Order: sequence, then C-alpha cells, then structure tokens
Amino acid sequence: MESGSQDRNLPASQRKLNKAKADGQVSRSEDLSHLAVLGAGSLAVMTLAPVLFDHLRVDMTRQLSFDASTVKNVGTMFTRLSDGTSLGVVGCASFAGVVMTAAILAAVASGGWVNSLKPLMPDFSRVNPLSGFANLFSKKRVVSTAKMLLLTTVLFAVAGIFLRNGMVNVASLVMQPSSSAIAHLTQWITSGLGLMLLVLLLAAMVDVPLQGFLHRDQMKMSHQEMKEEGKEADGNPQLKGKIRQKQREISQRSSINKVPKADFVVMNPTHFAVAIKYDEKTMRAPQVISKGADLLALKIRDLAKSHSIPVLQSPMLARALYANAELDQDIPSALYTAVAQVLAYVYRLRAALKGMGPMPGEVPQPFVPPELDPHSKTLKAATP
Repeated sequence: MESGSQDRNLPASQRKLNKAKADGQVSRSEDLSHLAVLGAGSLAVMTLAPVLFDHLRVDMTRQLSFDASTVKNVGTMFTRLSDGTSLGVVGCASFAGVVMTAAILAAVASGGWVNSLKPLMPDFSRVNPLSGFANLFSKKRVVSTAKMLLLTTVLFAVAGIFLRNGMVNVASLVMQPSSSAIAHLTQWITSGLGLMLLVLLLAAMVDVPLQGFLHRDQMKMSHQEMKEEGKEADGNPQLKGKIRQKQREISQRSSINKVPKADFVVMNPTHFAVAIKYDEKTMRAPQVISKGADLLALKIRDLAKSHSIPVLQSPMLARALYANAELDQDIPSALYTAVAQVLAYVYRLRAALKGMGPMPGEVPQPFVPPELDPHSKTLKAATP
C-alpha cells in the first residue's frame, strides 16, 4: 500500500532527486525570472533606445524626403520601406535576445540546467478538474499565493509612496524647457524603475531558497518508498542469488581444465569433488583450483584419473571445502590441518610409487569442524 503524504517525513534520496530532474521537476523562482526579465529589459531599453532612436531619426528624415527623382523612380519607396523594416526588426531582435538570455540564465541559476523534453510533452492529467482543485490547496500553491499577495501589496505601497512624493515635481516640469523637462522625467522614471527592481531583488533573495525548500519538501519520501528504492537499487535478492549461483556454476565448469595441475582430488564420494593444489614457493596455503557437484564432480574425477592425479574419498572434508572454499583462493584456516594430513598422505603415496618408500596405509579421515560441514548443519537443524 502506498504511503500517504502525511508519512513522507524522510529527505529525498539523491536518486529520486536525479529522477525528478530528468522529468523536469526542479525548483524554479518566478521572482528571480521576473527580476531578470525586467532588469535586463530596462537595461536593454536604456542602452539600445538612444542608438535606435538616432537611427530612426535619420531614417525617418530620409524616408520623408521627396524630390523629382523619387517621384519618377517608384521602386525607391519599396527600398526605403525595406530599410526601415530591417532597422525595426534588428532593434526588436536585439531587445528580445537580451531578455531571453537573461530569462534562461535566471532559470539555470535557480534550478540548474535540465536536459529533458518531458515538461513539453502533453499531460492530460493537468486538465483534470479534480487534481487541479486539489493542487489549489497544496502547500506549495498556498505559499506561492501568499507570497504573491505580499509582493503585490509591497509593490503597490512603494509605487504609491513614490508617486505621491514625485507627482508635484513632475507637474512642475511643464514650466521648464522641453529638453530639461524630458531629462528630469527620464530621471524620475528611471528612479521609479530602479526602486521596483530593488523590491523584486529582495523578493528574489527570499524566493530562491524558499522554492528550494518547497521542492525538497515535495520530494520527501516515506519509509516504504525508501525500502522500495533500496530494493530497486540493490536488485531483487532472489534474482541476484540466482545470478550468483549461475556465475559460480559457469566458473566451476571453466575450472575443470585446471584439474591436471592439482596435487589431489577429494570426493564425497560422487556428489562433490574438490581439486587441491599447493606450491610452497608461490602459495601461502593450499588452494582450491576446481570443484563441482554431481555430474561435474564425476567429470573432475575422470579427468584426474586420466592424468594420474590421486582421487581420495573424504566425505566431510570434500563437503567442507566445496561449501567454504572459493576458486583460486586460500582454503579456510580452520581446514589447514585437515588438508595438511591429506597432503602428507599424497606425498608418501608419490614417494612409494617412485620406489622411494613404503606404501602408506588407509586414506586418513581428518577432523573437520562441524560448523564447516553442511551435512552436520542440516542434521543439527533437523534434530528437535
């Protein structure tokens, strides 16, 4: 059962945050975007307007100049119109480029760059009236509405104070020369615009961390979601167990080719077969170089006999080595003594076959700790 939102009190994992980012869900500050658009737009107007107006003045002067040659050559009117249109398009494109760049940089600054087209895909669940009505009362929507009301109130208050304090001076501009009046009016409008941008800057300084907090709060996870994510990250335990078992079987099959290098093979008597090798110059302890069960054990036995490798019957030792020793790794230290006894028997057997000593007696049955013998564990578990 999926946990409700009231149970989601755990911070979102990095995996969930990355998945949300891939889906286009990141924190975005509208106030920072507004500040960037208005600020960059104002700066662009202040920078581009004088140059654009100067070009427009020159162009309009040329456009409105007519003489006899102009009247005779009607095609020149189209050329003039084309030049004026090109000038206007260049000015608008420059202004749009500055504003667009500022908007993109503001979005990247608040939430980072997102390489995802999913937000652009149609989502019909957004037009669902029930889900839309529920979103009206979400924590993020309530906070955004309250923030917008507060910002609107502050902007109206600042604008009212600014207009009240400057209206008298603006009204007195009609008594001044036009050039001086325009300069004072431009300065007054610039001051008002700067004051508005200052308010938006303060709002953006609060809104950026606020949106990050709301986004992390929205991404919070429940204990059940954490468990499910852990399972997805680690994989299904049963499936992983089967994969490891398959890998062991493949490794055991490929290890059969190493049997001719073994010092001896110990069996139980047909279910398990383990090939042991020990080189005192290169190994710290004896190692298992091949092992197998059932049919694979019989193949190891037959291959060992075909290469004159001693095959010994020691059920407990064979089971313990098969269950606890890894291929091409040192055997467990608890089995050192047992394997050493068998190795000593094999050395005496080789010496006897070369005529360098008497034949050894029966194959030793060394002591194996019960905790290393799977058969002993099974009997102990079955005993009431």
